Amino acid sequence: MGKNATADALTLVIDIGKSHAKLLMVDAAGTVVERHGRDNTSVVSPLGYLALDVHGLQHWMQTTLRHSAQVARCQQVIASTHGAAVVALSDNGLAWAPLDYEYDGLASSASLASAFAAASDGFQSNLSPELPAGLNAARQLFWMQNTHPEAWGRTRCLVPYPQYWAWVLSGVVATEVSSLGCHTHLWNPQAASYSTLASAQGWASLFAPLRSAWEVLGPVRPELARAWGLPASCRVHVGVHDSNACLARYFGAGDALTVVSSGTWTVLMAPGAPTVALQAERDMLGNVDVLGRATPTARFMGGREFTVLLDGAAPGAATLADAQKIIASQTMALPSFAREGGPFKDRDGWIQRAGQRWNGALSQGLSAGERSALAALYCAQVSAFLVERLWAGATPPQRTLIVEGPLAHNALYLSALQALLPDHSCQYSTDALEGTARGAWLLCHWPAGPRKAQLEHSPSYDLEGLAAYHAQWLALLAS
Repeated sequence: MGKNATADALTLVIDIGKSHAKLLMVDAAGTVVERHGRDNTSVVSPLGYLALDVHGLQHWMQTTLRHSAQVARCQQVIASTHGAAVVALSDNGLAWAPLDYEYDGLASSASLASAFAAASDGFQSNLSPELPAGLNAARQLFWMQNTHPEAWGRTRCLVPYPQYWAWVLSGVVATEVSSLGCHTHLWNPQAASYSTLASAQGWASLFAPLRSAWEVLGPVRPELARAWGLPASCRVHVGVHDSNACLARYFGAGDALTVVSSGTWTVLMAPGAPTVALQAERDMLGNVDVLGRATPTARFMGGREFTVLLDGAAPGAATLADAQKIIASQTMALPSFAREGGPFKDRDGWIQRAGQRWNGALSQGLSAGERSALAALYCAQVSAFLVERLWAGATPPQRTLIVEGPLAHNALYLSALQALLPDHSCQYSTDALEGTARGAWLLCHWPAGPRKAQLEHSPSYDLEGLAAYHAQWLALLAS
């Protein structure tokens, strides 16, 4: 390596979300020097089910990188992906196209769905609620094994989605616990072992060896290095589940920590909270962090619900006066405005104004600023509701809450959340790089440890009447 090789080295972060994929080249100081993105949509597999577009993504990566002026500087690469995705490998590549978690194979067979439910370990063991479609990855494996035996027979190895990309890059198979323990029904978080279901079905023995997210599997495969333009010396790291990448950057950031990672899903992760407080019916679960520890987690589809309530308004359109109008008029959004998950997924959302249900279109009754205020207050109330339940029964001396993602840029949400959680020190990230990518980049520098996070304390608006407003909101929930 040349004299300036280390200083010039870049880390390539492959960040694959459910709806968008990114390639980020980050220098040693943590600055993004090149960024590429594309929409990420599912495809129909040869067997007729909805599948992840791994071939389209790989073609995009190769085409993008080989035309990059910076790719030759990439000395390490790591993949971070969404959860609920498992890839099966045969002797020659893919055994079958990996299922998209929005595909519900078991819905077509009541008997097969009942058999899966009977075989599962149960929430007290796997800390994973029963989720729809393929959000429990074990449902995907169970359906494939029982409906496509020929395809299943080609399976020689199973890997979580981040480790599939690590295998594409390095040719080395591995499994990593943050994806394995992400509401899969495949892992027992408290025992740190495969679930009874995974062992009984023969899946546990098919998974590749467990490795830590930050470990190096080896260099990029020579043929791929030539095709993509990567240097032959580029090291491939094991990879990580996206929300856990975000969480890892805040290890040691405070006592009784809760990280709110916002996006399409708003995911609240509380390492150190009691697992006994988890409620399956509230879509609460035990995730597993990169160190293998059970991590109490709650979530709701905050980004999607926020968009519904905006009804075309700009996210930041609200003023303090707009918020006070919403509070004073007792205009409330009651969950839920998304059915895919969350603590109120079985309820239909509605608006209440001045004590009456209001069924009119939002745009006809509220200004853009008022709709923006309503959305921010709603997301703050659901977030506070879930934080209180994550820490139910615990009395730590100090509590820290950190907001990541789009909600970290919404001053009204941040101020309302701080007011609703007065026993917390509410902070937000000011990092220009999204938390998932930043966490993945930091894992490539492990075990030197995470660098100091860029945080600010939440603004403190005087939201007159908010406490009574929230009390009424909670009462309506209970009724």
